[in-house]
Amino acid sequence: MTRFTPREGFLLAALCGAIFLEGSGIALLTIALPRIREDFGASTGELSAIASAYVIAYGGFMLLGGRVADVFGRRRVFLAGLIAFAVFCVLGAAAHEVWLLLAARFVAGAASGFMTPAGMSLITGTFEEGPRRDRALVFYGAATAAGFALGAALGGLLTAVHWRWVLFLPALLAVVILALSVATIPRDGKPGPRAALDLFGALKATAAAVLLVTAITRLEDPAEGTTTTGLLFVSGLALLALFLVRQRSASAPLVPPRLLRAPGVLRADAAVLLFAAGFYAFQFLLTLYLQELLGWTPVQTGLAFVLMSLEVVIAPLLTPRLLGRFGTRSVTVLGLLAGVAASAWFLPAGTEWGMGWIAPPLVLVSLAFAFAYGPLAISSTSGVDDQGAASGLFNAAVQFGAAIGLAAAAAVYSIALGADSGTAAGLDAFRIGVWVPVVAFAAASALGLTGRRSSPSPQATDTEG
Repeated sequence: MTRFTPREGFLLAALCGAIFLEGSGIALLTIALPRIREDFGASTGELSAIASAYVIAYGGFMLLGGRVADVFGRRRVFLAGLIAFAVFCVLGAAAHEVWLLLAARFVAGAASGFMTPAGMSLITGTFEEGPRRDRALVFYGAATAAGFALGAALGGLLTAVHWRWVLFLPALLAVVILALSVATIPRDGKPGPRAALDLFGALKATAAAVLLVTAITRLEDPAEGTTTTGLLFVSGLALLALFLVRQRSASAPLVPPRLLRAPGVLRADAAVLLFAAGFYAFQFLLTLYLQELLGWTPVQTGLAFVLMSLEVVIAPLLTPRLLGRFGTRSVTVLGLLAGVAASAWFLPAGTEWGMGWIAPPLVLVSLAFAFAYGPLAISSTSGVDDQGAASGLFNAAVQFGAAIGLAAAAAVYSIALGADSGTAAGLDAFRIGVWVPVVAFAAASALGLTGRRSSPSPQATDTEG
């Protein structure tokens, strides 16, 4: 049976609410950037820094957050991260200087970097491996996708009131989620007397992640300076190599070597990295197409993106049944191929397209999330004891994928556009840029096909709440 107790249901609602906030963190603010420029007189570089600060810190602190949750308690780390997230959202909303908004966004991203792996490991630790955990992770994946998709819609509506609400509202919701979490998440046991943390390894991993994500983000604008970007890449890769060497000999490794030797886990993490790259590239390019080429307003664009959140309904109702009948690998590949179809739909895009042409690929993206994200989360945490570290590795892959996808899409679009600002040039640049999500989704599909076919579980078809 996959029925949840009332306490489990409220616990799952709290954790899904938190990942919704984290997932919407980027999309909410993106649509508000032009208004922020008006208020602060910010340069394009400062706007880019404000947008990227969150994802840089989020991806950079994810592995550390996962290990800290394993060592010091998942509940403690989750609640601390949620409180820090709310506080720095308020500070960002109240900021009257660019540097303060930038700092607040960075710390909010770091808080999410601790909160996300702790929350995901609370799910995998609360629900035993099998149909119940699978269904819980499907709900969790649906909440993540809802944050990505509805964040843009909410951002457009809130910006129409005032851009500061895109930060105030998440803080208010975080307080509600905090109250529910305190009431439903079981208390952690006392840390063992020999509980340890490889802080030196953690610092190297975090620094490497921050340097690499920063370098990837800088690829969006070649004018940033190739020498500096190259040095960031080299430094990040060097620190990453030192970190991996350290993990082989550390007494309390940040990422246990047995986790790195698990082929199913690493395959799922690599696939979700490519999936996130495809999704964020798709969303970025579609925003430019709708607003700059078709002349849609931010509110119209945001409302159209609501179609991508249909998976909030599809995933809980249909995905567990498909997993029970066909197995994880088949359902995952189906979702990834839906992503290929959605992005390839726009290869012949024109300036005369209306909602009738745009709606079908948005629905396909919602199917991609419904059938791919949750099953990949299941694969990345199945059969491992270090749930916090496994969750941190999975979510770090998502953030790295987001940074790669955004940077690649922006770079390809900018290069294709060149100095021409005409509609025809913009349309050609969009069509070329769309190849970025097509390739990313296709590569993820190919990787998914190499996985071992999983056995269907008849129990998973029971989806009673």
